[in-house]
Amino acid sequence: MQYLHFKSAALRPAREKISSMMDLPAYERDPYLQQLSAEVIATGELDGRGYALLSASIFYPEGGGQPADHGWIGDSEVVDVQKHEGEIRHFLSETVEPGPVQLRLDWRRRYDHMQQHSAQHLISALAADRFGWKTTSFHLSEGLCDIELDVASLEPRQIGELEEAIAVEVRAARPITARRVAPEALKTLSVRTRGLPAGHSGTVRLVEIEGLDLNTCAGTHVASTAELESVKLLHSESMRGGTRLYWLAGNRVRQRLGQREGLIETLRHLVGAADADLPEVIAGKLAQLKEEGRRARYLEGQLAERLGQALATEAGEGVASRHFPAARPSLLQQVGRAFAAQARDGAALLTADTEGGAFFLLALGAECPLDLKAAGSHVAQLLAGRGGGSGSIFQGKAGSLERREEAAAWLQRAVSEPPR
Repeated sequence: MQYLHFKSAALRPAREKISSMMDLPAYERDPYLQQLSAEVIATGELDGRGYALLSASIFYPEGGGQPADHGWIGDSEVVDVQKHEGEIRHFLSETVEPGPVQLRLDWRRRYDHMQQHSAQHLISALAADRFGWKTTSFHLSEGLCDIELDVASLEPRQIGELEEAIAVEVRAARPITARRVAPEALKTLSVRTRGLPAGHSGTVRLVEIEGLDLNTCAGTHVASTAELESVKLLHSESMRGGTRLYWLAGNRVRQRLGQREGLIETLRHLVGAADADLPEVIAGKLAQLKEEGRRARYLEGQLAERLGQALATEAGEGVASRHFPAARPSLLQQVGRAFAAQARDGAALLTADTEGGAFFLLALGAECPLDLKAAGSHVAQLLAGRGGGSGSIFQGKAGSLERREEAAAWLQRAVSEPPR
């Protein structure tokens, strides 16, 4: 449910006028504008989120693959901006009152979107015109950006050739401009478009990279390909008969380079090798760890076998109990199986503490008089846990091991005095 409140009776018709007032919002007239004096002409609520309608806006509403701008209306943070039936709704962290306000844009976020979106136009234009790969979709996320191309797959060589073509146009500093035209004018222009939104009416906005591309687009863009700084194509993956190509532009390239350099510096210190030797040294250490893991599993199996035999002897016709600090549940399972294979009338209660919590296991000898599920369920209750089992093993996770000795004592009585 939604509610709408207007500043005064004189402003009630404003809702109907918003569409015409917002035909050329400030973010479209000047995407570099970071502050603006405006007026909150109405406030409302939608699904528990408060929003404001403004007399003018520097905040781009989500659309066309580009996320919404963030910023501030007065002291209230703008957390989302959506266009709905001609209105631009500014969703806020706190309510605002109708009246004059100062708008402030989260410029770092906006300029990042301008760089990424403009880079997408350049990538798509060159991919189509130079290589014949048409763009079918575009995603601008907080991490990597991607476009989907109508080509089955891309080889590293092809990605490198496209990246080099992009770099040439970045250095060329081609102007990027926007204008609006009447719908009938589209038929006379060589416009690249995937179609207008359903129900679109009025003029159509075109974004042009001089000499390269003319595209229908409502997004915000930089003024020159030089402002892209650099574009890095990262990798691709085949999907749905096409290829998804991941990339970054502008400040994101420098950020990622800094992050990767920090990561490599950490690896250099950890393994004590130069950059060029890192792959070989790390591969060697991984192989060594794999071999040591194989050896550890063998020794753990041998240890479990001996422990199972020892516990079977210790239990006799009673109960053997052992706690293994910092042991993995897999060790309990191996010991329990070895015990069950060796024991006759006895039972074993095994417990362990790990970083993932506490575990228990009940193992019965072949002729143990206990009912596995009944005894296991009672032990699980005493240990504030739950579990299950079949055959000769019942195991589970314990909420606490404080009553472990009580559980062992109960098992001892149950084995000694089985129900008749």
